[in-house]
Amino acid sequence: LNLLENHVKQSNLSANESHSERHKQNSNPNSLPDFEPDLREGRGAAPEPNLETSRAPEPKPGSKTEGSFPLRMVLDACPDVIDYAKGGISNWRDFLATANVVRPLIGVSPSAWEEAQTAMGEVYAAIVLACILQKGPTINSAGGYIRELTRKSQAGEFSIGPMLMALIGSRNRGKKSA
Repeated sequence: LNLLENHVKQSNLSANESHSERHKQNSNPNSLPDFEPDLREGRGAAPEPNLETSRAPEPKPGSKTEGSFPLRMVLDACPDVIDYAKGGISNWRDFLATANVVRPLIGVSPSAWEEAQTAMGEVYAAIVLACILQKGPTINSAGGYIRELTRKSQAGEFSIGPMLMALIGSRNRGKKSA
């Protein structure tokens, strides 16, 4: 928990900022959130969100994941995913597109991926995939691992926060010893 608090402080985020971001309303009924890229096509480019404060869209109603994480935090925890991005990752749309590139490369089947997205939501499943990529050779079967995390998510026994914090912690320890 202290690691999370330190990371948030380093990112200059406050609870008020994140709280108000989730409750912003736009009176324009034709505008779409950034996490609905398929519906936005052909309507012009959306403004690029700030990586420091851009948060994952809230999980699907009924999913067992909680909270939201800034994109910068996810990329700090899982920097290897950036190597697979076409032109970098500057928003959640780029992150999701990159997850779709990474998925077959690490051996996650389409059916396992679909089940993970259904259980966790598209963004949270992509974050888990990035975490699996980051853990690399410590995971024998990425497909089996994501299926197990999907099962735990469906049972309400999985939280993505500790996974991200562990990766950030291991990277911080690695920086200090280098």
